[in-house]
Amino acid sequence: MELNQVIEIKMAKQLDENTSMGLDLDGDGKADVKISLKTIGAIIFAIISLAGVWFTLKQDIALAKELPAPVIDRIEYDLKDELIRQTIMDTQEDVEEMKEKLDKIDERLYDIQKQR
Repeated sequence: MELNQVIEIKMAKQLDENTSMGLDLDGDGKADVKISLKTIGAIIFAIISLAGVWFTLKQDIALAKELPAPVIDRIEYDLKDELIRQTIMDTQEDVEEMKEKLDKIDERLYDIQKQR
């Protein structure tokens, strides 16, 4: 074999998802960090995705700043107020029912202790 053929064989290394690249950080000649092509691709994809989300979010915020403030009609306010007041009244009725049940339970407990 000629020298050119040997070099071509060594240079014709096949690239696939398991091909990894080592990075020597401390200079001892051994790879401290190994990253595969699959990992590098995933990192690049994640960065591009985050950048896309960032710019979309910035665009949506800019658009929301330009829109007029929502108008709350008096009718809507009155309906919400009525709903809140009704909820409070319902809660008060529930509490009164619970008090009555608690009084009955207390009386029964007193009767049971009295019979002992």
